[in-house]
Amino acid sequence: MPISDLANPTRFLAFAGRLLPWLWAVTAIGLAVGLYLGLFVAPADFKQGDMVRIMFIHVPFAWLSMACYGVMAVAALGTLVWRHPLADVAQKAAAPIGAAFTFLALVTGALWGKPTWGTYWVWDARLTSVLILFIIYLGLIALWQSVEDPGKAARAAAILTLVGTVNIPIIKFSVDWWNTLHQPASVFRLDGPTIDPSMLWPLMIMAAAMTLLFASLLLMAMRNEILRRRVRAMQIVAATG
Repeated sequence: MPISDLANPTRFLAFAGRLLPWLWAVTAIGLAVGLYLGLFVAPADFKQGDMVRIMFIHVPFAWLSMACYGVMAVAALGTLVWRHPLADVAQKAAAPIGAAFTFLALVTGALWGKPTWGTYWVWDARLTSVLILFIIYLGLIALWQSVEDPGKAARAAAILTLVGTVNIPIIKFSVDWWNTLHQPASVFRLDGPTIDPSMLWPLMIMAAAMTLLFASLLLMAMRNEILRRRVRAMQIVAATG
């Protein structure tokens, strides 16, 4: 099926219905393998001990909190520029998922920070910018809920999403631009990862599995949003008929 055909909501629903069972199965296997490797196979850190194992959950949540916003930014362009019929559906469906991932990144980071830094929270650049990202997600969700007209809500949310993208490079490079307690990048570096392969591979497997989890949740949420809009359209027709 050509990708352009997925712009048709009916065809998208059929495609998602066929793909989701397989996607969930691969996601479950990936999460099981990643968690096993991270919790039982990867070695303990010589400084942090077994507490370092929270990395295998925290880091994928943190990566996906930004990746999800990137998906929403592309969807926002699809709404404003390309007028793709499912762009606003994808953006609205992704916002709660991104908010959940960002919240979990903040919580797991706080749990990791307590034994590492001696405190659950510090107002440094990385933590503050991630908190701002969480607030942006909540603002977008509130905007979708408060504007009844789907078209107006989609355009307003798209504009706010694109404005909020300025925060993504701040999150990414905050550890390089300012002095923070948060450690600098250790995986995606020009000179290569600084993490030992015994920890790097479980981390990458968990990141891939969590990405599949995001894709599964997004497809489910998009299906639900399309069906919700169809029910709303039927209710409007019934009320005016």
